[in-house]
Amino acid sequence: QAAKMKLKHNINPVLLQFINFIILVYSLITYIPWYIFSGSRQAIAKAKQVKAKPVNNKPGGAYRSVNSLHCLASVLYPGCDTLDKVFKYAKTKFKDKNLLGTREILKEEDEIQPSGKVFKKVILGKYTWLSYEDVYVKAVNFGNGLAVLGQQPKTNIAIFCETRAEWMIAAQACFMCNYQLVTLYATLGGPAIVHGLNETEVTTIITSKELMQTKLKEIVSQVPLLRHIITVDGKPTTWSEFPKGVIVHTMASVQAMGAKADTGNKQQSRPVPSDIAVIMYTSGSTGVPKGVMISHCNIIAGITGMAERIPNLGEKDVYIGYLPLAHVLELSAELVCLSHGCRIGYSSPQTLADQSSKIKKGSKGDVTTLKPTLMAAVPEIMDRIYKNVMNKVNEMTSFQRNLFILAYNYKMEQISKGYTTPLCDSLIFRKVRMLLGGKIRVLLCGGAPLSAATQRFMNICFCCPVGQGYGLTESAGAGTITEVWDYTTGRVGAPLVCCEIKLMNWEEGGYYNTDKPYPRGEILIGGQNVTVGYYKNEVRTKKDFSVDENGQRWLHTGDIGEFHQDGCLKIIDRKKDLVKLQAGEYVSLGKVEAALKNLPLVDNICAYASSFHSYVIGFVVPNQKELAELAQKKGFKGTWEEICNSPEMEKEVLKVLAEAAMAANLEKFEIPVKIRLSPDPWTPETGLVTDAFKLKRKELTAYYQMDIDRMYGKNVK
Repeated sequence: QAAKMKLKHNINPVLLQFINFIILVYSLITYIPWYIFSGSRQAIAKAKQVKAKPVNNKPGGAYRSVNSLHCLASVLYPGCDTLDKVFKYAKTKFKDKNLLGTREILKEEDEIQPSGKVFKKVILGKYTWLSYEDVYVKAVNFGNGLAVLGQQPKTNIAIFCETRAEWMIAAQACFMCNYQLVTLYATLGGPAIVHGLNETEVTTIITSKELMQTKLKEIVSQVPLLRHIITVDGKPTTWSEFPKGVIVHTMASVQAMGAKADTGNKQQSRPVPSDIAVIMYTSGSTGVPKGVMISHCNIIAGITGMAERIPNLGEKDVYIGYLPLAHVLELSAELVCLSHGCRIGYSSPQTLADQSSKIKKGSKGDVTTLKPTLMAAVPEIMDRIYKNVMNKVNEMTSFQRNLFILAYNYKMEQISKGYTTPLCDSLIFRKVRMLLGGKIRVLLCGGAPLSAATQRFMNICFCCPVGQGYGLTESAGAGTITEVWDYTTGRVGAPLVCCEIKLMNWEEGGYYNTDKPYPRGEILIGGQNVTVGYYKNEVRTKKDFSVDENGQRWLHTGDIGEFHQDGCLKIIDRKKDLVKLQAGEYVSLGKVEAALKNLPLVDNICAYASSFHSYVIGFVVPNQKELAELAQKKGFKGTWEEICNSPEMEKEVLKVLAEAAMAANLEKFEIPVKIRLSPDPWTPETGLVTDAFKLKRKELTAYYQMDIDRMYGKNVK
C-alpha cells in the first residue's frame, strides 16, 4: 500500500545509498529519546486497538463503539436536551470568551484581467469578535423581533445566506423560540429554491444583500406566501421590482424591535427535545431537493458523538468556518465548537488562503490571519490543495524536489509505523503547513470519499491527523469518524458513540454480511441521531427509514460498506452506482471514478455505462495546465476548446486513463473505452454537481446525451 503512494525521485544510486545510511543513523540516534519522551507509544497501542465490536454474534448484528457498547450516548451536558439549553449552558460557562469572528473589509477593488474579465479583489483587516454573551443577547433580541413580525412557535422560517456570524445568530434565535429553520444552499438553482420555499410555506426569509439581488430577485414572484425579507448585512438599495406586500427589513432593525418588545409571556414557546429544529434541504444527486426534518435531540446526539472523537477539544481551539452552513457537516462542526468554548472565525472559499481568488496579491488570506487549530474540508478542496502543492514541487529545482520527495517518502514510512518526524516537519514541511496557517491540529474531512493519496499527502505535509467522517443529512451528519491516531487510509472509522451500524445483505450487488474475510452489505445507521424523515414526503420516508422492535429508528443509507477486524468501516460501493453491462458484468461507476480522479490530468470525471452496451464511457474535465502540456508534447496546436474537442487528444488522455486503471487493478470491462473532454468545469452553479461537489448523474447524463449517443454510436469499434 505505502510503496504505491511513494513519490518518484531521480537520484544517483550511490548518493541514494549514502542518504539512506544517514537516515538510518539519524533514526537510531533519535529513536531512544523519542521512545522515552513522546506519547506516541500510547498512540501506536491505540491505533492497534479494537475500536468497535458487534453487540451480538449473529451475522448482521449492530456494531457499536467500544466506548458505548452498553448504552448509546445522546446528551452532551446533563439536562441540556434542547439546543437553546446547550447554548445557555455554554454562555454561562464561557461568558466573556470570544465566540464568533469576522474580518473587516478595508478595501474592495476591481482587477481587470488580460482577457478583459473583471475580478473583484478585497483587502481584509483583522478579525473582530463577538463574545458568547454578545451573541446570546443578539439572538434573544432577533428571536423576539421575529415574534413582533408575527412568527409563531413551531412554524417555518427560511435562511438563504452565505456562511457568516449572522447565520449562526439567526439559527440560535430560532432554536430559542422554537421556530423551525429551513435551510437552503446559497448555490441551489432557482427552481430548487422555489420548491423549498413553497413546500415549507415560509412567510419570512433571512438572506444577504447580494443573494437578494442575484438569486431571490428573480424568484420572489413565484413564492406567493412571502411577506418579509430580512437582510443580515444592512439596508439594500431599494428596488421597485418587488411584488406588493413584501417588506424588506434589516437584521439590526428586527433586533431593535425585539429589544423593545414586551416578552413577559415568552416561557411557553420553549422547544422540547422531539421538536423540529431544522428542515435541511439536501441537494440530492437525483431530482428535486428533499427537506430532512432534524429534531433538537437528533442534532444534540450527533454533536455528542462527533465531539468525542476530537481529543482535548476546548477553549484553546480556533475553528475556521467557510463551508456552507446549510450543509450538515458545517452546521454540526460549528455547534460542536460553540458548545465547547472554541472560537469560530468566518471565511469563504474565495478568501480562505493567501492564494485564494478574491484576496489581493500580497495581502493575507483568512487562514494566515486566524491561524485555526481545527478545520473541516470537503475532498474537492483537499484535492485542490494537493494538486497545487504537487505542481509547486514539480516547478522546484531538482535538488529541492529530490529533498522534498526523500523527506516525503521517509515520513510516510515513519507514519505507517506510528512514529513522528519532528525534524522533517520543521525543516521541510513547515512551508506547506503554513498554507493553512501553521497551527492546524486536526483536519476533518467529510461529504464525499477522500482518496488514499490525498489523505496521505495531508497527513504528511500538514503534519496533523486527517479524520475522515461518514454521515448523512438524514443521520444529522453523524455516523463514523476515524480516530486521530489511525493513519490507515481509505476507511471512515468506527461508529460514533451516539449510534450503531449494521450491514444488511444486498443480493443484487452480491454483498452479504456473512462474506469472508469481512462482512459486507448496505450500511444501516441506528440511534438518536437518525432524523424524523423527509418533510411532506411520507413515501420516501417509509422507503429510507425503518423502526425495529425496540422502537429504534434506522436509516437505510444506500451505501455499501465492510467492517474490518478492528470495527472500522470502509465504504466500498453505492447502490445507485451499480450498472449491469450487456454481458452481465456489474460495474460500479464510483469505483471507476475513484481510481482515475487523482490523476494530475483529471480535474473531475464521471463514468457512464448502459445496460444495452458492453463497455464503459466517461466525461472528463481535464486539468488545463496538464492537458495543454500534453497537447504541446504531442505537437497539437489549437485553442482550449479545440484541444478538448480533438479526437486525437481524447485518445491520448484515454491512454493515460487506461494506464492508471491498470495500476489501480480495475477489471478490463471497467476501464472507459471512450471519453468526452469537457472544456468547462462542473460547479454547483452549472447544476451538474451538488454543493459538496458530488456528481449529479441524471443531470450529467442529460447534459452529455449527444456525446453518449456518439460514443455508443454505429462507428464503435
